[in-house]
Amino acid sequence: MSFKRLDPEDFLVSSDSIVNTLWSTDTPTLTTFFTSSTQIASAGTYYYSVYQTGSTLSNAAVQFDISYADSLGSGSVLYNNAVPGVSPTKTIYGQYRSMILEDENSSFTFGKGTNILTGSNFWIINFERARYKQSLFPGSLNLKLSGSGIQSLFLTDDSLDNPVSQFLGSTRVYQLISGSNGTAGTLANSGYVAGSGSYGLVFPDLGTILINPAAVSKSINLSPSRSNNSDGLNNAKLFTAISGGASFTINSQETLTSDYVFVRARNSEFNYSENPSFISGSTGEVIYDAFINAPQVYLTTIGMYNDSNELIAVAKMSRPLLKDFTKEALVRVKLDF
Repeated sequence: MSFKRLDPEDFLVSSDSIVNTLWSTDTPTLTTFFTSSTQIASAGTYYYSVYQTGSTLSNAAVQFDISYADSLGSGSVLYNNAVPGVSPTKTIYGQYRSMILEDENSSFTFGKGTNILTGSNFWIINFERARYKQSLFPGSLNLKLSGSGIQSLFLTDDSLDNPVSQFLGSTRVYQLISGSNGTAGTLANSGYVAGSGSYGLVFPDLGTILINPAAVSKSINLSPSRSNNSDGLNNAKLFTAISGGASFTINSQETLTSDYVFVRARNSEFNYSENPSFISGSTGEVIYDAFINAPQVYLTTIGMYNDSNELIAVAKMSRPLLKDFTKEALVRVKLDF
């Protein structure tokens, strides 16, 4: 065994972006959607969990959750009739305001430029955390919402139309627009709704989509109930629109960082071995005289040690590599974290 200190130029850090399907069906588009009566009975006031298959089957897995938020507390039953306006929808609105806007006195706005709407209510689609890995992949979102009759609305993010990342608070955000594959194409108003801003906001790093009811209601017959102290079943309304559209496409994205270490064995290095077949265990002499001036060894393993001489990584060669004074070796070791 021989040791050699690595030089700074022997190290290289590389990052690769990996895009994959988000749904547990391993397909880009989810076309069937199911809810669980058990989940709705226990937590349906706050959110509906959506599965890729019938919830009574053992292989059903949550794909995303649907919620509804209202700054006035409308659309849900009050926690206490003696405290007006305090309900699940108001709690949910405050949750997302604190998490995204980072300011309890701010309000969500949909759109930009001269077409901006300050929204006091919105639907939320939250993707299951394990599904979207590091983030949603911008430009892969295609969601079809179905209204009454033959009305349909096709939504995507505006990542291709506006490739420079925008931020809301400290969170990356895109506008939700009518269009496909990250662009509004030649649609009027750049995929917005006149006087109502965009159709919502997409937060790829949070795995979250906020849907603006004011814009949606002008395009298809889909409006939340804003009655006071009454369950408006707004979670069910968005679920019906999504399941009726039967087409939800989204991919996940993650960045894998790899450390490459280049280990160089020059012609004069690593030509001898302490193996008993090479060195006599009793005398420490080379067993065969021919190996003194013309040794031959095989490189099989590379161990990496820190300055305390502690073994921290081991790299195995794919096959033994012959080494002598006439040969040099360059081995690239890849460390993934």
